[in-house]
Amino acid sequence: MLNISQSSISKFVNQKSFSTLDALENKRSGKVLTRLIYGTLLLFCVIVFVPWTQNIRSNGSVTTLKPNQRPQSLNSVIGGQIEAWYVQEGDQVKKGDTLLKIKEIKDSYFDPNLLARTEDQVEFKRESIDMYSDKIKTQEEQLIILKTQRDLYLTQSKIKIEQTVLKVQNDSIAYEAARVNYKTALYQYNRQDSLYRQGLKSLTDLEGKNLKLQETKAYEVEAKNKWLNSQNELLSLKIELTNIDVKYQSDFNKIQSDRFSTLSDKLDTETNLSKLENQYSNYSYRNGLYFILAPQDGFITKTTSAGLGEIIKEGEEILTFMPANYDLAVEMYIDPIDLPLVNKGEKVRIQFDGWPAIVFSGWPNASQGTYGGRVYAIDQYISANGKYRILVSPDPDDHPWPKELRFGSGTSNMVLLKDVPIWYELWRNINGFPPDFYKNSEPKKEKAK
Repeated sequence: MLNISQSSISKFVNQKSFSTLDALENKRSGKVLTRLIYGTLLLFCVIVFVPWTQNIRSNGSVTTLKPNQRPQSLNSVIGGQIEAWYVQEGDQVKKGDTLLKIKEIKDSYFDPNLLARTEDQVEFKRESIDMYSDKIKTQEEQLIILKTQRDLYLTQSKIKIEQTVLKVQNDSIAYEAARVNYKTALYQYNRQDSLYRQGLKSLTDLEGKNLKLQETKAYEVEAKNKWLNSQNELLSLKIELTNIDVKYQSDFNKIQSDRFSTLSDKLDTETNLSKLENQYSNYSYRNGLYFILAPQDGFITKTTSAGLGEIIKEGEEILTFMPANYDLAVEMYIDPIDLPLVNKGEKVRIQFDGWPAIVFSGWPNASQGTYGGRVYAIDQYISANGKYRILVSPDPDDHPWPKELRFGSGTSNMVLLKDVPIWYELWRNINGFPPDFYKNSEPKKEKAK
């Protein structure tokens, strides 16, 4: 009964005869509800003090750390026409396997004997260089011979000049002796003439002295003429000495000029030879570019050029190639506000698409189906999506990642941070505060004894 009125009638009514009224009076729902509320409050008070691992959630994808292990495009270095395909999409190939063959489309390379003809030109140029070398050697020998001849002629001329100098000296002495004889003969003639005038000498004696005087005069003139001739001969020899040096120097300069011209021609020929050798190497290397080879073991994923006879340009993509062997990693992006919280070596829990998992973000140890990783690198610049990229490598202390993973698979990642009580995490989220910033403590190095 509700017992609202002050006048109770319960003593006049037998409640046990009414089952509904008896059940309503004996119900204990209020006590149960009270116990349930108190129990819930007690459980909540216990839970808010349970440790909670702060984390940063982010989606990512499977990638590799090494650039040579990522999907790559194979391009044609030269332009050409597709002649034959040796693979198809999905094929697995080994390093060095031939993928396709192209043929030449430029008229400069149509000659089938182009490589042989270029090699012949190279040999001809080499022979020309050898001939120029022989010619230069011959000219150098001519210079040596010419120099020797010049030295001999100069030595000969100098000896003649010395001889002529001695002859000039001898003629000068002879001329001086002739002058003395003439003066003596003149003195004797004058004295004889004086004696003749005094009648002391005969006319015959005077005429004899006169004849002697004329003879000494003639001898003086002859001696002077010889002396002057020897002087003239000395001058001629000196001029001849100068002419010899000039003549041989002119011949020497001419041969030297020819030598320089030959040397210049040789250098030009060597330049042309270098160009031809370079051209020959380019032709030889170009012949090897007609076959597109696999750069490493891998799979043909997609061909962008198709058919036979299709023209491809230089540098044009032909197909995409996925290496067979690669080291897995995870690429993820975080907001700039979370960047100071992440350090290299930080632990990360990863859930791969296609692998079922039960994830408890606050209790990573209780999660099932996730895999461990560690932060390997953090980009130093922001990406186009306004976030920073982080590369995660497998954790060597955790169980290995699935071998069936493929490049580009999606992931859901949790960067594990600090352990805090649940009440603190709730309070932080309600106020919009970021996770706590902290640094991993490095183990102290033991001092060397």
